[in-house]
Amino acid sequence: MEADLVLMQLRRPSLLVTLPPLACRVCAAILILGAAALHIGYLTWNCPLDLAPDEAHYWDWSRHLDWSYYSKGPLVAYLIRGSCELFGAWAVQHTGSLMPAVRLPAVICGALLLVSLYVLTKRVYQCESLALAVVGFALTLPLIAVGSSIMTIDAPYTCCWGWALVFGHVAVTRGPLWAWATTGLLVGIGILAKYTMVLFLPSIGLFLLTTPAVRSLLWRPGFWTMCVVAGVCCLPILIWNAQHDWVTVRHLLGLSGINDPAEDGPKFYWLGPLTYLGGQIALLLVYWFVIWLLAMIAHQPLAESNPDYRYLWWLSAPMFLLFLGFSPKTNGGELNWPVTAYLSGLVLAAGWLTRQLSSAVVWYRRLHAFNLGLACLVGIALTFFAHYSDQFYPILTCWTGPPTPHRPYPLRSVDPTCRLRGWHFLADKVSQLASMVEEKDGRPPIIAGCGWTYPGELGLYCGGNPQAYSIGLATGDRHSQYDLWLNPIADPESFKGRTFVIIGGITPAVREAFSDVEPTREVMFLENGQPVASWQVTVCHGFRGFAIKADVKPSSRPF
Repeated sequence: MEADLVLMQLRRPSLLVTLPPLACRVCAAILILGAAALHIGYLTWNCPLDLAPDEAHYWDWSRHLDWSYYSKGPLVAYLIRGSCELFGAWAVQHTGSLMPAVRLPAVICGALLLVSLYVLTKRVYQCESLALAVVGFALTLPLIAVGSSIMTIDAPYTCCWGWALVFGHVAVTRGPLWAWATTGLLVGIGILAKYTMVLFLPSIGLFLLTTPAVRSLLWRPGFWTMCVVAGVCCLPILIWNAQHDWVTVRHLLGLSGINDPAEDGPKFYWLGPLTYLGGQIALLLVYWFVIWLLAMIAHQPLAESNPDYRYLWWLSAPMFLLFLGFSPKTNGGELNWPVTAYLSGLVLAAGWLTRQLSSAVVWYRRLHAFNLGLACLVGIALTFFAHYSDQFYPILTCWTGPPTPHRPYPLRSVDPTCRLRGWHFLADKVSQLASMVEEKDGRPPIIAGCGWTYPGELGLYCGGNPQAYSIGLATGDRHSQYDLWLNPIADPESFKGRTFVIIGGITPAVREAFSDVEPTREVMFLENGQPVASWQVTVCHGFRGFAIKADVKPSSRPF
C-alpha cells in the first residue's frame, strides 16, 4: 500500500520523474562512478590540499600495524596500508607523495556508501526513481562529497553503517539468519573504524522492541547472532586495551566530558546544546536539517505505523539524541559525531519530501521545489569551494582584510581547508635543514613536533619518509599514539646526545632538555600571495632528557 501511494504521488507534477528501473540503475552507476572518477582525478592532478593532520596521523599508524591504537580501532590503518602497498609507488611517481594512495580508500568507501543508499531507498519505497534521487541529493551535500576526498575514520565508518542499514533491513523484513550475521559483521568492522558504530545495535534493538509487527525478532536467534558476531569483531580492540591499561577507555571518557583530567571538577556548558544544534544545522546547509527534522517529526513512532519508516527513524534518532544529550559536557562536540544519523535520515527525508513535491497545492509544491533546487545549488557551490578555495582568495581577502599583527592569517577564519595547506612546504624546509645538520654532525637529526599533529605530516612529506616523534607532553599537548611508541620523553636513553629539529613553540621545559638551542627559524607558507600558515623550527643540540615523566607505558617495540 505504501509503495503504491509513493508511485501514485510520483505521477503528479513533481521534480522526481518516474524512470524505468534499468534506466535508474544506469544513471545511478554513472553518477557514482563519475563522482569517484572526479575524486581520483582531483587527488592525482595538482590537488591543492595536503593531508590533514588526522590523515597523516593514521598514515603513521599504517606504518606500524597493530591490533588497535590509542584513540581509534585499527581499520583505518589497515586500509591505508593496503592502499599504499598497492598504489603507493604509482602515487609517488605521478604526484611526488603518497597522498593519493592514502586517500583512495575514502573514494572507494564513498562510492560504496552511495550504492548502499540507493539499495536501501529501493528496498524501503520500492521506487528506483526515488533511489536515484537520493543518490543525486547525497552528491550535493558537502558532508558526503568532501568525505570522499579525505581519509579519516568517517569514510569506512559511514560505509559500514550504510551497508549495515541495508542488511539490517533485509534481516528485519525477511528474517534470514545470514542477514543478521552479515549485519553483525558490518557492525563489527565499523566498530574497528569508529566506536560509535556500536550504537547500531541498541538502535535496531529499540526498533524491534517498539514495533509490534517485528517485536518477536528480538527474542529469536538472529538478533543475538548479530550481537555476538559484532562482539567477536571487537576482540582486537579489547585485547590491545587490556595490554595498554585501557587507554582508549580513558581517552573516550575525556572526550565525552565524563572524565577530564585537565579539569579539577566536572564541566558543564549551558550553551552546549545550542552549539551542537547550530553546528548540525550548518553542516546540513540549514535546508536539509529542516527537511530531516520535519520528516523525523512526521514519522515519529507514536504517529507512524509503517515498520519500514520506523526502521529508518530508529536508526537515525538515537544517534542524534545521544550526542545532543552529551552536548552540555562536550560544549557541542565535533560536527561529525552524529553523521550516521543522517544516512537513514536522508532516505526517510527523501520519501517525505517526495510527498511535499507531489502536493495538490501548487504554491506549496513550487515552494518546496524552489528550496530544493536552491539547496542543491548551494551544496554544489560549497563543495567546489571546499576543493578549490584558493581560487577564491582574491575575493575572500576583500572581505577578511589584509593581515595584521593581531590577525596574521585572516583567511583561516573563513577557509577551513587552510589546515590542510602548506605541510609539503614545511616538510621541504625541514628536510633542507636536516640535511645541513647531518652534514655538520655526521648523522641525521631527530625530527620532532611539539604536538601530535606534526609527526605524521613530517614523516609523509619529508624526503625518505623519516620517523618523526612527538614531544607534546613537554609542551602541554594531549596524549596520542606517539606516547605509546618509542619516544624521547619515555625513552630518553635512546636519544641521549642527539641533535633534534623541533617544529612548534619551544617551551622552557624543552630548552632545559638540550645543552644548546639555536635561534628559532620561522617558516611561512603563502598561497596566491596570502599568508596561510607559519611554523617555528628550532635546531636543538645535545639531548639530555626531559624533567617530566611519561604517565603511559610505551611499547618496547622500536620503530
